[in-house]
Amino acid sequence: MPYCPAASASFSPRTVNRTARQLRAIAVAAAVAMAVAGCAVGPDYQRPATPMPASYKEAPQGWKVAQPSDQFDRGEWWTIYNDASLNDLEARLNQSNQSIAQFAAAYRQARALVGEARASYFPTIGASASASRAGTGAGNRSTNSSSFGQQGSINNQFSLALDATWEPDLWGSIGRTVNAQKAGQQGAAADLANARLSAQATLAQTYFQLRSLDAQQKLLDDTVGAYQQSLKLTQNQYAQGIVARSDVIQAQTQLQSAQAAAIDNGVARAQYEHAIAVLVGEPASTFSLPAMPLDATPPTVPAEMPSAILERRPDIASAERKAAAANEQIGIAIAAYFPSLTLSAQGGFESSVLSQLLRAPSRFWTLGPDIAATIFDGGLRAARTDAARAAYDQNVATYRQTVLTAFQDVEDNLASLRILEKEIVVQQQAVESAQQALAIINNQYKAGTVAFINVLTAQTTAFTAQQKLASIAGQRMVSSVGLVKALGGGWDAGQMDRETGGVEAPVAVSAEKRAPGG
Repeated sequence: MPYCPAASASFSPRTVNRTARQLRAIAVAAAVAMAVAGCAVGPDYQRPATPMPASYKEAPQGWKVAQPSDQFDRGEWWTIYNDASLNDLEARLNQSNQSIAQFAAAYRQARALVGEARASYFPTIGASASASRAGTGAGNRSTNSSSFGQQGSINNQFSLALDATWEPDLWGSIGRTVNAQKAGQQGAAADLANARLSAQATLAQTYFQLRSLDAQQKLLDDTVGAYQQSLKLTQNQYAQGIVARSDVIQAQTQLQSAQAAAIDNGVARAQYEHAIAVLVGEPASTFSLPAMPLDATPPTVPAEMPSAILERRPDIASAERKAAAANEQIGIAIAAYFPSLTLSAQGGFESSVLSQLLRAPSRFWTLGPDIAATIFDGGLRAARTDAARAAYDQNVATYRQTVLTAFQDVEDNLASLRILEKEIVVQQQAVESAQQALAIINNQYKAGTVAFINVLTAQTTAFTAQQKLASIAGQRMVSSVGLVKALGGGWDAGQMDRETGGVEAPVAVSAEKRAPGG
């Protein structure tokens, strides 16, 4: 290690000239590095082009498209259903859902990786201190008695030094690494938002399915009561000799079948209730929801033009950010073809006497640039560049597929809502007709003009129609939530830079609750 002689406190002219030349070389290297830095190699990123429809094919007639004035952070989108129980459950989910917590931790990790990448912009400075003690053996014995028994020598060495190294970003490798990590952070924020939106939508859909089962349970209970009255009537007529015993057995069979269906409905309800417990982060054993039949209709859900879905869907934003990160990796791979420059400096004190360690004669220093380039690597850099380009192409394909799937989601839910809206009107008419037919046949049976099989058929028809009506009502609510989710809920791409990484990121909620997309 070069250092100044410890016995001299001054520098010779030759040493001064050599030092000046070294300093000039360092200054020139630093100036070149600063001039070249920022000259990033590799392709600049542009969002991949995707097919964009002009409008939604399945949108019902008169369906309102949101106006520019409607654009704001819609926050708690589930409040459009005006259901206090659902609002409470969603709040609990945002606080305690473990899937959201996983993605929140992944976001915090991605945010830390950005700081790790940025650290490469700055020099690395270190300090070291050492002390050593070494001895040599006794010298050869002399015939001279005065030298007999001469002891070996002991040497001490003390050192205190600072060192610094810096690698200028000549070819943009560090800058692209930082950009890649930033894109990764934004993608992680979008993944977190997507996980939160998916959990919120799943909770709302499961909740409405449970309420639909509550409505069907009420229908089943009412049906069991009606069948009990029918059985009692048949038993009275049998006792009077008006009808045969087969009518009584048929009435009993029908009642027992309805009772079994009422019990079986409880199994599905319990499973939905347990699913909700998991979503809100509670043990299924300690969670319960009181029965409350579904009594709601889907609210109007206007939406932005199809092009806005690119900014409203967190899964699309995540896929696009992954493509951006992959593009930066191409530049990083290409930068490996160019030489690297490392500037280093070291200085400190070194002495064999501790008391003289911090004096001028003990000083030493070294400065110098280091340029390194790979001449032959057996095609390693070419393979890495090809792999980076292929990874980018893969992410672009994933992004485009995500966009196509997003439009499919919107169209599917629009079609479902449009068709179910027509179907429920017809089904309501079918229920009314079935109930009227049942009333007429019951009167005819009491008068003895029709057989009991006609009553059984009318009762089954009326029950099936009512059960179908309750099922359609639940499907409409599930499709409504699906449309809100397909349109991105209350999220927009600008939130990728505002995520906090917590389980529940703060959102701005308007005092006027509006439908998502409107």
